[in-house]
Amino acid sequence: MFASTYPPRHCGIATFTQDLSSATGEREIVALHPSGPHLAYPAEVHHRIRRDEPGDYVRTARDLSRCADVVSIQHEYGIWGGDDGSGVLDFVRALDAPAVATLHTVLRHPTPNQRAILLELIRAAAATVVMSRSAANVLAGSYGVAAASLDIIPHGVPNLPLVHPGTIKPALDLAGREVILSFGLLGPGKGYELVIDALPAVVAARPSACYVVLGATHPNLLAVEGERYRRSLEDRVARLGMGRHVRFVDRFVGRVELTRWLEGADVFVTPYPNLDQIVSGTLSYAMGAGRAIVSTPYAYAAELLDGGRGVLVAPGSPAAWADALIGLLENDELRAAVGRRAHEHSRAMVWSNVGAQYRQLFARVVAGRRIQARAFPLIAARG
Repeated sequence: MFASTYPPRHCGIATFTQDLSSATGEREIVALHPSGPHLAYPAEVHHRIRRDEPGDYVRTARDLSRCADVVSIQHEYGIWGGDDGSGVLDFVRALDAPAVATLHTVLRHPTPNQRAILLELIRAAAATVVMSRSAANVLAGSYGVAAASLDIIPHGVPNLPLVHPGTIKPALDLAGREVILSFGLLGPGKGYELVIDALPAVVAARPSACYVVLGATHPNLLAVEGERYRRSLEDRVARLGMGRHVRFVDRFVGRVELTRWLEGADVFVTPYPNLDQIVSGTLSYAMGAGRAIVSTPYAYAAELLDGGRGVLVAPGSPAAWADALIGLLENDELRAAVGRRAHEHSRAMVWSNVGAQYRQLFARVVAGRRIQARAFPLIAARG
């Protein structure tokens, strides 16, 4: 049983949960439902928790306690209701079944309330999963969590072969272009401005360069300010005279279409300014497709792109970014070698392997619960 956001909601964690539940074969979902319109969930969604209805958390947890062997909780502050997502604690306190918490956000400098919520969730869970060594180090250093108590299981990726971009570009109307790609829900904090500002120098050296910004505006941002942020990026492109070299693809794409865009890219970029970021599904997917990656050295990128699996460039310098992009675009052998190393490293991250690790973890947790029940029957019965 998984408690998380879930498609058709447009959310990276929703997509992650769909892929993970498919990889583990455990397709029973508790969907964290946002305020707003009705969503037509698929058949595997057996329960819904309305984000802003406190009673739903306790009621659903009690229902699960009667039928679930283990509950996999996806945690990120914004997907749960209450202050800083405190609704997750209402849920886990009422849950009389072992929980496995997967942490999608670990803040190096949390507020006191954020820190307290995460620590209580970790204490309440039978196991806690992080997706990188850097996340485990933050929990040990900033939260006092014993590293030995954490399971490190990587972010999953589709099992994609290495494909030459030139074979894919015509179907994307990009034949003859050198494609720089980013994807994900659009919003401030992604650093796309940095790549746009680097483009004039890139185009001067590589006139066929085209930067593709793939993804719909984040629904939360759209509800507050509409497309103002996207328009600000479009205005920036126009001011720099880069209209022929930037393409905005304004939609949320499924896995099949996303795969085509990844395979058609020459270089993938994650110019995120937040250097504490401890996981990135977009970077993971680009590695899985064997793309050469240029990134700011945020924690997750520094870890995964080590060993020549990508190029790290500090934020704040369009000139440095232009140099890195030009260096890859003008050197086919280097670009292919960097992408090949990323692809090889990502073989341990394919969903079949990740699913197997989660299945082993779930089995361990269930076995531990049974041992506890035999050793302490009254305590186990009371939860």
